[in-house]
Amino acid sequence: MILINVTMIIFCVLFLAMFIYLGIFVSTSTITLYNNSYNNRQELQGRNVLRGTIYSSDGEVLAETRVDENGNEIRYYPYGSMFAHAVGYSVNGRMGIEDYANYYLMHSGASLTDRVNNDLENIKNPGYDVYSTLNVDLQKVADDYLGMYNGAVIVTEAKTGRVLVLISHPDFNPGTIREDWETITSNPDNSQLLNRATQGLYPPGSTFKIITALEYYRENPDTWDEYAYTCTGNITHGDYRVSCIYGTVHGDLDLEGSFARSCNSSFVNIGLSLSRNSWEDTLEELYFNRPIPTDMLVNSSSLYIGAGSTDYDIMQTAIGQGKTLMTPLHLNMITQAIANHGVMMRPYIIESIVDDDGNVIRDYEPQSIGQVMTEDEAEYLTELMMAVVEYGTGRALITDYYTCAGKTGTAEFANDINESHAWFTAFAPAEDPEICVTIIIEKAGTGMEYAVPLAKRIFDAYFGVEN
Repeated sequence: MILINVTMIIFCVLFLAMFIYLGIFVSTSTITLYNNSYNNRQELQGRNVLRGTIYSSDGEVLAETRVDENGNEIRYYPYGSMFAHAVGYSVNGRMGIEDYANYYLMHSGASLTDRVNNDLENIKNPGYDVYSTLNVDLQKVADDYLGMYNGAVIVTEAKTGRVLVLISHPDFNPGTIREDWETITSNPDNSQLLNRATQGLYPPGSTFKIITALEYYRENPDTWDEYAYTCTGNITHGDYRVSCIYGTVHGDLDLEGSFARSCNSSFVNIGLSLSRNSWEDTLEELYFNRPIPTDMLVNSSSLYIGAGSTDYDIMQTAIGQGKTLMTPLHLNMITQAIANHGVMMRPYIIESIVDDDGNVIRDYEPQSIGQVMTEDEAEYLTELMMAVVEYGTGRALITDYYTCAGKTGTAEFANDINESHAWFTAFAPAEDPEICVTIIIEKAGTGMEYAVPLAKRIFDAYFGVEN
């Protein structure tokens, strides 16, 4: 009898725990459950709710549902392919803001009276509207200049993490995605649907020297400014040899000069001196090999430094080559953290959710995801990045209108240097940063020649500089 009672109590406790868990899960995962592709509630909701409108930060329509004279609903994208990956699409699956905000776009804040009247008139209730963080003017500048090149551009506010620009090429027209779907998806080599800004994984090239320099500073807090190296155009370690770009001989360098002139030989020398365990800890702090906290669909940057790494692995890692892979968004977040005194902000692309009467249903506020470096470390990296613009590979950004701090990168993946990926990541003004710009142009050549001029166009547009 005692055994039966104990068993009944155990089962009661288990059932109670299950119900509590289920209640908590449902209450905290409403949006996830609604967006699940197996949930037919979306289809039922669509019979009563007209999908809401998506706006830019300054009120420009980026996506809206129009009804023709025959009552057919058409999702209209006024800017065509320009916001393809940022705004996305809502047929044949979902992408971008159409996906992230799907729950709100398909729910209505109409009053009971309005719902009754709409039902009597056979009119759908208006879904919530979504205001994004995107800036139309800056998006157009980036989109136009990137042009026919494949690649990505992401621009964020330095102190908040608000995404102002998100470009990925090649792109597509979201307004005709249903008709184009088979053509786009039937070719396995077609990557139009890949959001290169958040999902593209690339060797970061010399932009990774930001992280190598940070680790060197951490391991040599009292002697880093004594660093000296004489570049002969290449460096040999054991059976391995690494050359500077074009075999350039940089001569006598300190740490700042090595960074400003992007000397591969010097940074290989630095990398070989670093503690693998300490470097691995730094990478983890900077969100390598772990999920990026954001609502956007993002791939994790990957890199391994440990006991199994060979000296050649370390040499390549120090200059952002080898097995190192990063997304443009992640590099932008690290750049933003430097600009923001070491505090990394959660990137976000939705500003607010608003009902049909203009009432704000939900506001998205800036959110810190951690102090990933000290203020002193951020200041040190800022000085190195300012030197890149003042006398290094980013000199094309020198202007009387604003100061800039940045780092170029040329990510080699083939024998031809002209087929390298061109990188640049930067913020401005250097003394009080407002925006961070990160660019990759695939198979273009050097970052100095191709990515820096695009960054200048974006900075000029933001600060109102006439060209």
